[in-house]
Amino acid sequence: MNFSSRVSSITPSTTLAITAKAKELKAQGHDVIGLGAGEPDFNTPEYIIEASYQSMLAGHTKYTPAGGLAELKKVIGKKFKEDQGLDYTPEEIIVTNGAKHALALLFQTILEEGEEVIIPTPYWVSYPEQVKISGGVPVYVEGKEENEFKVTVQQLENVITDKTKAFILNSPSNPTGVMYTEEELRKIGEVCVKHNILIVSDEIYEKLIYGEEKHISIAQLSPELKEQTLIVNGVSKSHSMTGWRIGYTAGRKDIIKMMSNLASHTTSNPAVMAQYGTIAAYEQEDGSVEKMRQAFEERLNTVFDKVLSIPGFSCVKPQGAFYLFPNVKKAVVSGGFSSTDEWVEALLEEAKVAVVPGSGFGADDNIRLSYATSLEQFEEALDRIHKFVESRQKA
Repeated sequence: MNFSSRVSSITPSTTLAITAKAKELKAQGHDVIGLGAGEPDFNTPEYIIEASYQSMLAGHTKYTPAGGLAELKKVIGKKFKEDQGLDYTPEEIIVTNGAKHALALLFQTILEEGEEVIIPTPYWVSYPEQVKISGGVPVYVEGKEENEFKVTVQQLENVITDKTKAFILNSPSNPTGVMYTEEELRKIGEVCVKHNILIVSDEIYEKLIYGEEKHISIAQLSPELKEQTLIVNGVSKSHSMTGWRIGYTAGRKDIIKMMSNLASHTTSNPAVMAQYGTIAAYEQEDGSVEKMRQAFEERLNTVFDKVLSIPGFSCVKPQGAFYLFPNVKKAVVSGGFSSTDEWVEALLEEAKVAVVPGSGFGADDNIRLSYATSLEQFEEALDRIHKFVESRQKA
């Protein structure tokens, strides 16, 4: 059968491939430790579960508007006002089936065939695929490790063409965990405004920030930048609600309206009970979000030096999210491997540790380690990786 060019161009998810292999080994009875998870290892807070349950008992089990409940949009607007001082009306907000769905709707709404989207590397694996599915062309700009994986204004200027439609900003980043400073955001914003380039600001990890860092949305820096920016967010990471599939986008009313129209013909509304759970997540916060954040910060501070102690590993310390993205090129080469992907496969087969190769994120010399797992498991995994590296060097 001949498949559409849109689907045929999609690159399979590296993360899912590694996860599948790890599950296969586990099913065979092997003690596999997975560090590939992109979701918190905590259950959804009980108050959110209870609110969702009560909403169903109250009869809230029917369709809602495709763009989400009016009540939820108001709550999201209130969240923006309190957190970033941003004013968004319900007409400027769409609720979607997760932040991934929000991004997919957004790219399908704004892109014409052949228009370009600037994507800094390393990137979250789905950005390029969603752009391609929407008829767009990904244009990659390397965030160099010596600059903490962040792109510069000059790099942006060098790739902008008359076909450039949007720039993707992910701060804190998946997979690196790094954040742009306010000054860096201002400079990037100036370039985008000057060239009339939309900014797609993925802020899904905004609540998972460590040390003295504070989250800054590029949209809050000026009225011009607010007009130019579409903020994508959700409750998956912040409230450990990955399976609930609630994300949202805030931005220009005309774009949001078209996204809602598209959603009405594809998914209809997000699950109504999950929407009521999200209302509770923001309105009835009981400290659970901060407790999870503190747990992630403790894990990061405990394991970071241990990662650096592995021969051939170097790593930029993340400021947010729950990933480490070490450069393992020296370990790969000294171990006699031809690529990081080959090294990752051997690590899984021999040491029974599943990590995600950086090739899926546009960074071939790195791997992604998720510390969204217990500290005990993470430390055991690092011990296994250390032994694996040393054994290969001696071989």
